Amino acid sequence: MPRTPILSCLVIFLLPALSQAQQPERYRLAEGDAAIYNLAGKLRVEPGNGAVTVEMTRTGADAARLTVAQGEIGGRATLRVIYPSDAIRYAEGGENSSTQLRVREDGTFGDFDEDNDGHHERHGRHGGGEGRRVRISSEGPGLAAGADLLVRVPRGQRVAVFLAVGAVTVGNVDGDLRVDASSAPVTATGTRGALNIEVGSGPVQVSDATGELNVDTGSGSVDLSRLRGGPLSVETGSGDVTATDLESTELTVETGSGDIRLTGAAAPELSLEAGSGGITAELRRDVASLEVQTGSGDIAIRAPASLGATVEIETSSGDIDTDFPLQITRRGRDHVTGSIGDGKGTIEIETGSGEVSLLRAPS
Repeated sequence: MPRTPILSCLVIFLLPALSQAQQPERYRLAEGDAAIYNLAGKLRVEPGNGAVTVEMTRTGADAARLTVAQGEIGGRATLRVIYPSDAIRYAEGGENSSTQLRVREDGTFGDFDEDNDGHHERHGRHGGGEGRRVRISSEGPGLAAGADLLVRVPRGQRVAVFLAVGAVTVGNVDGDLRVDASSAPVTATGTRGALNIEVGSGPVQVSDATGELNVDTGSGSVDLSRLRGGPLSVETGSGDVTATDLESTELTVETGSGDIRLTGAAAPELSLEAGSGGITAELRRDVASLEVQTGSGDIAIRAPASLGATVEIETSSGDIDTDFPLQITRRGRDHVTGSIGDGKGTIEIETGSGEVSLLRAPS
């Protein structure tokens, strides 16, 4: 009687189990504002119809121990992935990575804060230090589990997504979206409506977006391109900010340490500030108000020949250069005040140490 190889038997029995493990679980949230919480995994946010839906795919050897909770919290329909451990091992969080945060027993977390030792943490939304302390590491002991989520958002919906460790991708969502991540890169493309991104640590990229945009990172670079719409605000504790082809009603960029580089920016009101780093900006249009300041670094502004403003430039150590016809009203060793063109706008430029250039953009 012919024998069946043992390996073939194993393959026959394992294939159904593997196939079943890879099947996503599907959830539907109640109507109204919604919030989704997950500690570790990849998070994708895409357009949808009807209600907010979530597809979850478990990952890791201990993924079967995860549970999913739903219900209203704080006036929002929620979905929460519950991890039954204070130590989680998630290898895709980055080599030798470790993140700590506070998580409430209902699985909610969020809101950026800083503990007494200066370490960035995330605390529960219903109280600063409430919740248990959870550590998510790429190595070492812990619950080996994660959950990849696909969130589908109907047009005009208000949704908040919270992720501790992993990666966030947003594509073509039309609504009011908040992304809150402790340690994760965030990429958003083609969004419409208000977009708020808060990241403790990780780079942020936003492109082809229309509507109000707010980006706040503790540490990480910010890269923006082809944005249109309302107020645009970027703040990062440490990291470069690079932006190309922007049209906004009000533009504010601030970095504690890093360079600011704008190309093709159009906004009546601009405020650019760096604690330490150079600032370069190429403006497409005249401005009503421009404020530029850095503690240490060169500042170079290029503006259209039609520029009209009262101008005040100050540098404690460095040269001041302009090729605009400047009617000087006051000149000192480290500052100059005057007017350009019709003088209707205001321009204030200051650097603690560095050169200042206010030049005409190529026609």
